[in-house]
Amino acid sequence: MKIVVGGQVEKKEIESLVKKYGGAEVNVVVKADLEAAMMLKTGDADYYVGACHTGGGGALAMAIALLGKPACATISMPGKTPVKENVQSAVEQGARAFGFTGDHKEKAIEYLMAALKKR
Repeated sequence: MKIVVGGQVEKKEIESLVKKYGGAEVNVVVKADLEAAMMLKTGDADYYVGACHTGGGGALAMAIALLGKPACATISMPGKTPVKENVQSAVEQGARAFGFTGDHKEKAIEYLMAALKKR
């Protein structure tokens, strides 16, 4: 599984968390937003993750523009922490790009990687 990290904040920390929770079966790279979203669109990556201060703006703007809203899911936002069942549901419904706030990165990635590994 190949995951590309985009978004606006904490990319290196998110990369480390993807490796931690994804294990050896996950290949992760960090890119600028446009390049990350293009990798997903062209099939060079399976999933996109990104963080910003709102969870859906800078984290997902390019992914939404290139892939459309149905392929994207905001899994946390200010004052609303990630919920394991909601993350699982987003994955089951076919989302491929996931945004969250930087302060929720640990739980967001933990829940997301668990859901993706079940697929």
